Amino acid sequence: MTTEVRVPTLGESVTEATVATWFKKPGDSVAVDEMLCELETDKVTVEVPSPVAGVLADIVAKEGDTVGVDALLANVAPAGEAGSEAVEARPSAKSEAAPASSGGEEVKVMVPTLGESVSEATVATWFKKVGDTVAADEMLCELETDKVSVEVPAPAAGTLTAILAEEGATVQAGGQLAVLGGASGAAAAPAAPAEAPAAAPAAGGKDVEDAPAAKKAMAEAGLSRDQVQGSGKDGRVMKHDVSAALAAAKSAPAASAPAAAPRAPVAAEDAAREERVKMTRLRQTIARRLKDAQNTAAMLTTYNEVDMTEVMALRNQYKDLFEKKHGARLGFMSFFTKACCHALKEVPEVNAEIDGTDVVYKNFVHMGIAAGTPQGLVVPVLRDVDQKSFAEIELEIAEKGKRARDGKLSMAEMQGGTFTISNGGVYGSLMSSPILNPPQSGILGMHKIQDRPMAINGKVEIRPMMYLALSYDHRIVDGKGAVTFLVRVKEALEDPRRLLMDL
Repeated sequence: MTTEVRVPTLGESVTEATVATWFKKPGDSVAVDEMLCELETDKVTVEVPSPVAGVLADIVAKEGDTVGVDALLANVAPAGEAGSEAVEARPSAKSEAAPASSGGEEVKVMVPTLGESVSEATVATWFKKVGDTVAADEMLCELETDKVSVEVPAPAAGTLTAILAEEGATVQAGGQLAVLGGASGAAAAPAAPAEAPAAAPAAGGKDVEDAPAAKKAMAEAGLSRDQVQGSGKDGRVMKHDVSAALAAAKSAPAASAPAAAPRAPVAAEDAAREERVKMTRLRQTIARRLKDAQNTAAMLTTYNEVDMTEVMALRNQYKDLFEKKHGARLGFMSFFTKACCHALKEVPEVNAEIDGTDVVYKNFVHMGIAAGTPQGLVVPVLRDVDQKSFAEIELEIAEKGKRARDGKLSMAEMQGGTFTISNGGVYGSLMSSPILNPPQSGILGMHKIQDRPMAINGKVEIRPMMYLALSYDHRIVDGKGAVTFLVRVKEALEDPRRLLMDL
């Protein structure tokens, strides 16, 4: 009885994909989880593994075909003989098929699920070396994605017989990292099958099918195929390659002189004292997303200042009682979060986003709280924060902040934010212009609290003052809305009773 191979879930709002490459042809033997083909959507590349071991009976969707979610791609027939599963899982080991039972079967160590829209990672560190004995769930290696570090535990106890992806290698979601063997340590033959899928596309690599979104973008921009440098598999052109080609064409005349050189010459004695370190994937992603935000949004920043006297007095009065009852330290972030939720109700466009020619208004607040970590900036999201109490907000901020510093946040915890707060004041910043976190339309920058002389009722008094900065997307938020938002935040903080009475 054949087993159907169908299109997997492609991600939120993605309903179809193009079959880019088949790594197997009808009649080929396949192992469980061995990659059969690669699909391309407008956003990501998705590899489709075999659900069972057997033989690829037929291919229903050819390369270049457009397929919907759950569409039939192929059929896998059972292998001719009912051999051991451990043998079928390693197609290159036909002659050594005998004995899953004689000395401990091999277990594949696979790349775990990396999170929505994340298709690859870099092998950062191996904690074990070939020949080491490992216990079940003992950490084997650490992977680094665009946003988080992922630890890979041993799926079973045994001996690490082969490492297929060395430190620094880029691996795909669902790819194989290593092999665990039993006491007999059935050996390092796995390297060959692990490389086989990559070898298949190279064989027929002349006629490469570009991503559908890239072809459409090239047609709209009037670019020919030879004007765009492809960065995908086998030189396939992706959508971002077209954007890069357009940006390069626009900047070429202005940048023809000194900008053409990537780096100014350095004297030999200075070069000897330099240290060159490859950017982490997280840092590369931060750089790309911040530049994309500047290039895409009509970003503008407006400023105001807030007298923190009342908030500080309220906090000092109740912080001990608050911590005793709720087990959380009462900080300023819960006040700012509440004040922003209050202001977003009055100015909903700051909590909205642009989708094509539509404005999507959010009837909820998922608040991103930017946090600096040793690895770089991350933005954990507090979901439905407008429905939470001061204590719930403080507890969640503390818990997510700790896991952010430890690199333990999941991708899901950093997605879906509708508005962001960034607190540069903890580092001593007096004034800054925060950059938007796309596709959000607003971000509030908090700063250092500093005593300044202020005119209060005709007298000069020293007050604890903080500058506030709201960066916003002027395509959707008008100046009036941005200023109104900041004023409402200021009013709520200068008289916290307004939050209680919803004024």
